[in-house]
Amino acid sequence: MGCCLHRRLCLGGTGTLPFVRRFTAKEVEAATRGFTAVLDAAGTAYRARFAGGLVATVVRRRRDADDNDDHHRQGEGGGGGTTDAFYLELQLLARLNHRHVVRLRGFALAHHARPVPFRPPTLSSFPLPSLCALSISASADWFLVFDHMENRSLKECLHDPLRTPLDWRTRLQVAIDVAAALEYLYYHCDPPVFHVSVNSGTVLMDANFVAKLSDVGVVSHDVRLATTDSFQDRVERRRAGLAFQYGVLVLELVTGQSPGADGELVRWAQDPGSAASVHRMVDADLGGVYDARELRDLVAVARLCTRDRDDRDEGAGVVTIPQIVRYLQGKLERIGCQARFG
Repeated sequence: MGCCLHRRLCLGGTGTLPFVRRFTAKEVEAATRGFTAVLDAAGTAYRARFAGGLVATVVRRRRDADDNDDHHRQGEGGGGGTTDAFYLELQLLARLNHRHVVRLRGFALAHHARPVPFRPPTLSSFPLPSLCALSISASADWFLVFDHMENRSLKECLHDPLRTPLDWRTRLQVAIDVAAALEYLYYHCDPPVFHVSVNSGTVLMDANFVAKLSDVGVVSHDVRLATTDSFQDRVERRRAGLAFQYGVLVLELVTGQSPGADGELVRWAQDPGSAASVHRMVDADLGGVYDARELRDLVAVARLCTRDRDDRDEGAGVVTIPQIVRYLQGKLERIGCQARFG
């Protein structure tokens, strides 16, 4: 790949870097009402309304001067220190452009000690001009500003008893949207340097209940590793694990039950008699309003995704995300259902 790797990075094309705004720490603090508009139990995500009218979710990441490991996805490679990794992650995340991936709008840095001169890394023909020449000499807060998802997580939509239950059509569309986002991240980005865990907590819902993947991380901040065999092996293992995670998510959409650590939903899906009991397992919150053929199709997808390796036919490989997208697309077209694909 060589120089082309730096030119194309992830989108497989030669488009320009999307606009990413640099906010000041004071702007972030004001927009989050002094960091009181907390969205998560850990206190690292906040609802923000900026002066220009932008409503966003601000994610805080605190780093100390002696913490030089890659953040967010630890143990997956590294490249040149904390500051370099942050700037490169901004450039990589800014290039993600898919309707079912939460969009990065901007960032901010809040230093807790005097900054020292630093020349930020650039990626060949794609510099990020909004990044100032700063280095983190002590601890610092990094703020990533993302589009705000009004209906929060799919997990809340499915399991919060105070929320209006999702209807069948919305659940089916969520399954399609998530598969389309995964195909983009792992098969259309070049190189596939992104990673996301697939579960109902990382799938967010916008004001129109359109599903978007969040918490996208950078597998390696050293893009040169993407040319190595070991990196490609990791990508293939990650793709295989994706299908299983996706299958569990589909089962949660169908049954309305949390997967749990004991694997009960997966065992039910793999049971030879599950086809006969599928209608008894459907989420009661649907009130019996669903399409039986679509239900069978979704459960079939989940069963294929969650098969144990020992149970697969000899010579049969792991079902892939592109195969899932094509399968669902074909089924929906056959029954005359219009589907949204990113």
